[in-house]
Amino acid sequence: MTGLEQLQLDKIAKTDHEIYALLKQRWSPRMFKDDKIPEKEIKQLFEAARWAASSSNLQPWRFIYAEKGTDAYDKIVACLSNFNKSWVINAPILIITAYKEKREDGEVNFHALHDLGLAVGNMSVQAQYMNIGIHQMAGIDWEKAQKTFKIPKGYHVATAIAAGYYGGDFEKLNEDLLDMEKSERERIPQKDFAYKDAWKE
Repeated sequence: MTGLEQLQLDKIAKTDHEIYALLKQRWSPRMFKDDKIPEKEIKQLFEAARWAASSSNLQPWRFIYAEKGTDAYDKIVACLSNFNKSWVINAPILIITAYKEKREDGEVNFHALHDLGLAVGNMSVQAQYMNIGIHQMAGIDWEKAQKTFKIPKGYHVATAIAAGYYGGDFEKLNEDLLDMEKSERERIPQKDFAYKDAWKE
């Protein structure tokens, strides 16, 4: 068994209740294979996002993506936090996520960020099916990203995503990052967020 195979086994979620296998297997790597993701497969990821549930079918999600080795890729990197910059160059694809803030009638779309999350959730499961790891990042200077990519008023950058095939030499990561990759996945128990009949926190 290779180091990557062992790591992938170790990363399978130890769930309290049985769930869909792809959800158990999904994790957010900081190292990827160098292999380029074909355009056809990139389209599959966005097709999964396209068919996410959406309030009033407004589909407010928007994405900008760039391949490693391009100016656009470097511009995305420049918008990230210093911590994310330390590992993100391992990813063949970088993505900026954004959402349309208002409905067509001018009212604020309160559910836009929720819908963007659903779209990225769909993408995450599709990616796992294709052996593609995606790592979502809150550490992005959204104002810089808005200006850099000339995103029009009325749209708001939310997060960034690194994507690539699972693999690569994890031992090339610095000690702190390697420890993070090898750490066991954890989640708070259901009793702390799913309340029956009344709020219990």
